[in-house]
Amino acid sequence: MAQPDFNDRMLSLGLARVSEAAALASARLIGRGDEKAADQAAVNAMRDQLNLLDIAGTVVIGEGERDEAPMLYIGEEVGTGKGPEVDIALDPLEGTTLTAKDMPNALTVIAMGPRGSMLHAPDVYMDKLAIGPGYRTGVVTMDMSPAERVNALAAAKGCSTEDITVCILERPRHEDMIAELRSTGCAISLITDGDVAGIIHCAESDKTGIDMYMGSGGAPEGVLAAAALKCMGGQMFGRLTFRNDDERARAAKAGITNLDRVYTRDDLVTKDVIFAATGVTDGSIVAGIKREVGYLTAETILMRSKTGSVRRMIYRNPV
Repeated sequence: MAQPDFNDRMLSLGLARVSEAAALASARLIGRGDEKAADQAAVNAMRDQLNLLDIAGTVVIGEGERDEAPMLYIGEEVGTGKGPEVDIALDPLEGTTLTAKDMPNALTVIAMGPRGSMLHAPDVYMDKLAIGPGYRTGVVTMDMSPAERVNALAAAKGCSTEDITVCILERPRHEDMIAELRSTGCAISLITDGDVAGIIHCAESDKTGIDMYMGSGGAPEGVLAAAALKCMGGQMFGRLTFRNDDERARAAKAGITNLDRVYTRDDLVTKDVIFAATGVTDGSIVAGIKREVGYLTAETILMRSKTGSVRRMIYRNPV
């Protein structure tokens, strides 16, 4: 029996409902200081909604390996099983710390594509580089030093390096990179968590003020960010990094043999996908959950790479 086609148009609204449900569930834990409870609330709601969709879904980017995550683990099957075979990449709460501390840019994030459309990235670090749309291919590369990247992007943009803003996760491992970038005169936007949002910022630089993202963060989040850029436009590069033999074994288990490969956006996400993200706390991409008398209001960004469409939707949910 032939498999149903991946109907991204019909599935997109269902995907928005999945991210909305996760955001609304975690909203009651904003500012409560309990990261695990906020994440678990988002996981439960996201899983329940996914299981209502007519898909034969497999989680390829999830909360971790099966023995580490009770739900939405890598390899978990979701959906009714009656629809097309799809790959799902998700982060039920991108920014658990941001939620617990009521800080900006916490999101619920999910992407879906046909089976085999997304890299099965192991749970290791990835060195990432991203810029927005409108630049020639190769204007910045992974082989360039951080300073060379800023100079190259400034030349392509026709501006001074002082007019370039780079987004970086604030981590001790990035101190040397930050020092080198300071020498160019560029501005640096440091974020405490949430590098999916950090990379998405590059796609809307006129709105966010972010021209480039660089630095290392989770490889699974890299695939999610690539799915967003495939819809919005922009370039992304990633190289897996390994700290020990256990992490190399994780890559081998995921079928990765070339440990030094530089992945482009279209290597990370090879086919057309749909992407949804809902704000939990206020951010520069979407607004956070708003409490009104008798209602919770959520804002979702919903995108399809096939058409390049970007929708922003407001959902008001009675409570």
